[in-house]
Amino acid sequence: MSNNPSPLHTEFCGMTFNTPIVLLSGCVGFGEEYTRVNGFSNRDTGAVCLKGTTLEPRMGNRPHRVYETPDGMLNAIGLQNPGVDKVVSEILPTLDFSETRFIANVSGSSVEEYYEVTRRFDDSPIDAIEINISCPNVKEGGVAFGNDPAMSARVVEACRKATRKPLITKLSPNQTDIAGNAQGCIEAGSDAFSVINTLMGMAVDIESRVPVIGNNQGGLSGPAIKPVALLKVHQVYQVCREHNIPIIGQGGITTAEDALEFIIAGASAIGIGTGLFYDPLVCKKINAGILDYLQRHDLPSIDRLVGTLQLHQPSPVRCGC
Repeated sequence: MSNNPSPLHTEFCGMTFNTPIVLLSGCVGFGEEYTRVNGFSNRDTGAVCLKGTTLEPRMGNRPHRVYETPDGMLNAIGLQNPGVDKVVSEILPTLDFSETRFIANVSGSSVEEYYEVTRRFDDSPIDAIEINISCPNVKEGGVAFGNDPAMSARVVEACRKATRKPLITKLSPNQTDIAGNAQGCIEAGSDAFSVINTLMGMAVDIESRVPVIGNNQGGLSGPAIKPVALLKVHQVYQVCREHNIPIIGQGGITTAEDALEFIIAGASAIGIGTGLFYDPLVCKKINAGILDYLQRHDLPSIDRLVGTLQLHQPSPVRCGC
């Protein structure tokens, strides 16, 4: 590495990211899909999260599985994947680890499955492991783990025993106390957080009077959820800053301005998912915009910007008498 690293470089759980951008699980397959797009390069990212992986192969949910909504998208893919053994033995060897970091995304329907999938990724070249305890479109496990603080901690504890690699816990927004859940996950061994996963949503075909999505409900992503995601990042950051725990902030980021909002709110890195569907080359534009902001504000690195949000102080209550 150069003695003068780019201002876009950021440290995350002991890993150096080329840029603060992380491509989110489920949006880029197993790291190769967008490399087919002319002008796209994984070198413009800090890390790529691979598709959610389970112990055994899964076919996923019945169609329809994707539906465009105003300022967003519903998806209910249902964790379609070839199983962890095939991912480790056949897919990981095809990835170019010199371009970016690769993060496995572990899913399961039981604590034991999370442990076993994590264990198999531990004995692989993968750089880190994201624990998906908050998937809203699978009927077993999934969101139930993420919305129950005790279960969240149990899954993290099991995965911690299975690996020495950095553990990133993906938190659900569909819970009442996301900061409290984060605290429990930190105590159980989480090294970082992804904040947030998708919100639960539905779309209805008014002619047939049935849900458009074959799973009835799905995860809502895109710009529509950005205000919720920003608040959740800020809430989780209040816990994380005490423990020096980094956050990947995500939810509706499509511009450099969006990304900067998340960084100021407390995110050390930012996740791009649905934004890639809007513009496959959006990473270059976001990187350029962040770099311009750092230069204009005379900031040597992104780290100086993380968590610098200044809240308004409550106005004093005046008696009207």
